[in-house]
Amino acid sequence: MKYKTIILSDIHLGSKSSRANDVIEFLEKNTTETLILNGDIVDGWALKRGGKWTESHTKVLRKIMKMSEKGVNVIWLRGNHDEFLKDFIPFQLSNLTITEDYTFTSIDGRKMYVFHGDILDVFITKAKWLAHIGSIGYDLALWMNRVYNKYREMRGLPYYSISKDIKSGVKKAVNFINDFEHNAILLTYKKGCDVAVCGHIHQPELKENYMNSGDWCENCTALVESKKGKWEVIEFHKI
Repeated sequence: MKYKTIILSDIHLGSKSSRANDVIEFLEKNTTETLILNGDIVDGWALKRGGKWTESHTKVLRKIMKMSEKGVNVIWLRGNHDEFLKDFIPFQLSNLTITEDYTFTSIDGRKMYVFHGDILDVFITKAKWLAHIGSIGYDLALWMNRVYNKYREMRGLPYYSISKDIKSGVKKAVNFINDFEHNAILLTYKKGCDVAVCGHIHQPELKENYMNSGDWCENCTALVESKKGKWEVIEFHKI
């Protein structure tokens, strides 16, 4: 498919949970004029904990660079897991831009404010050590997913996400997702924009004034804008 805009986030290259091969396949099958990488593309936290960088992770970055060389406008926004990008911001090389946030007007006339979303997370901004513990717990849940679903596959059963259930239960307990969306919209309005476009919480969403591109660890989702101005969340495929 050919799109005006594709937004990806939370690929987490360097993490065992990264679905790098799926990202490559997705980018091979779908073209775009603008590719926005909305944070946590490289997982520096996982690499510091001994995460393994694989050839498929390198291929993702090569693919993105080739897209840029061929004229695709690539915007890479800093996330909390790739916070090392702070040392390079602002950066621009030909069609590649690295920045904190990004504003543009979509075909339908709405002004989009794109930012990763970690600035809204009290655990990131006020207690980073607690966020690191949460990250380790999420990695453990994803590991449980892989082991459990290998068993289910042998039994001929469909994929079941343990990590989604765990995350959903915790988030609901503190109304985290609702608060995140609400605060993202408030910040967006303060910026003089119409639509908040985030990643960070691995929860794909498409609303009138809030969008989230999800992740490439379990959801494999992207936000896309068609050449006619229609926005969609598309899911590539399941594990």
